[in-house]
Amino acid sequence: MPWDLDALVLAALYKWRGDQRSQGQRPAPREIETERLRLEEDAVASCRERLADSTYGRCTTGAIAPVLTEWVRRQHGRLTFRATQVLSDHGCFGAYLARIGREPTAECHHCRRCDRDTAQHTLASCSAWAGERSVLVSVVGGDLSLPTVVARMASSEEAWQAVLTFCEAVISQKEAAEREREAEASAPMIRRKRLGCRRRDYHRHLPLPDGSRTTDTGVSPGPRRRSA
Repeated sequence: MPWDLDALVLAALYKWRGDQRSQGQRPAPREIETERLRLEEDAVASCRERLADSTYGRCTTGAIAPVLTEWVRRQHGRLTFRATQVLSDHGCFGAYLARIGREPTAECHHCRRCDRDTAQHTLASCSAWAGERSVLVSVVGGDLSLPTVVARMASSEEAWQAVLTFCEAVISQKEAAEREREAEASAPMIRRKRLGCRRRDYHRHLPLPDGSRTTDTGVSPGPRRRSA
């Protein structure tokens, strides 16, 4: 649940309990849980409206929307960095890297038979990951479309863990292969390692050994010393 909607549920439940006490009533734990679930249903409905209005990540939101209540109320599983890449299609995939200018083509570097490497290709059809996929299929089933995978993740802790295991094993290998391509001098179009803007600003303003500081135009003078 988005944090702001979760906060609204807690605030409304707190107010409801306060109103009950002001009327001389002490709601039982079962009544409190019933009211919490009612408020949570309203929050899920608001969240579903947000997903429907979203202009980005439609593939992901479309997969989660049908099982949103189960996804929000599940008592198992946390997403990892690599699992999020697979669910969002934003990560170490040729199509995504080419779209943002960090790969020359969208082709799959692993099976060499696909000219468009996507999260769905990695998850369901790339022959390079047949071994990892067989373990996943034994738990999730043969339908590896994103809506089905998300539904199985929401309903089963075993399926959730199987998806995370697949993502960690496969994406870590794709990342390692990408780093190797970056290091090759014969691949000038592959993205180079970048220093983030905030980190670059931080290093630019670090004091040098003589007390001066680097600037965009050179080196600024260090602090003046007082005369004796």
